Amino acid sequence: MSEHKLDDTKLKKLEDYIDGLEDKEGALINVLHEAQDLFGYLPEELQLFISRKLGLTAAKVFGVATFYSFFTMEPRGKHVISVCMGTACFVKGAEKVLNEFKAQLNIKDNNTSEDGLFTIDTLRCVGACGLAPVVTVDGKVYGRVKVEDVEGIIKEFM
Repeated sequence: MSEHKLDDTKLKKLEDYIDGLEDKEGALINVLHEAQDLFGYLPEELQLFISRKLGLTAAKVFGVATFYSFFTMEPRGKHVISVCMGTACFVKGAEKVLNEFKAQLNIKDNNTSEDGLFTIDTLRCVGACGLAPVVTVDGKVYGRVKVEDVEGIIKEFM
């Protein structure tokens, strides 16, 4: 188990949030969302804290945290760039767009830029196939993205 020291102020906010819940039993997903909003990700120690506070097994918490793709166990950048790799986007060049983001941000394997500013991930389908290829940055949608649009999109978030 990795040993990250959890921020006590954030931990207290999470504890107050959990203590304020009427139905702790059905609150796991909401608690995980709150924890990820506070900490940016869900390290193992934080999942253990949540399991103790909710009276759930660590396996249950980990199972839910890993099942849903919007939860992450790794620290993420300040801005999250998601490139849709669904069929329509892929056919219209999403992979080239993804590779251009990685090249311009000098991102290799871990999907987060060295300065911690950007994390890149891929999605299966955004549901906006008519706008293919689609990229989202922090939820803002960019449609019909071309390789030459990448630099401008990055600059919006610098």
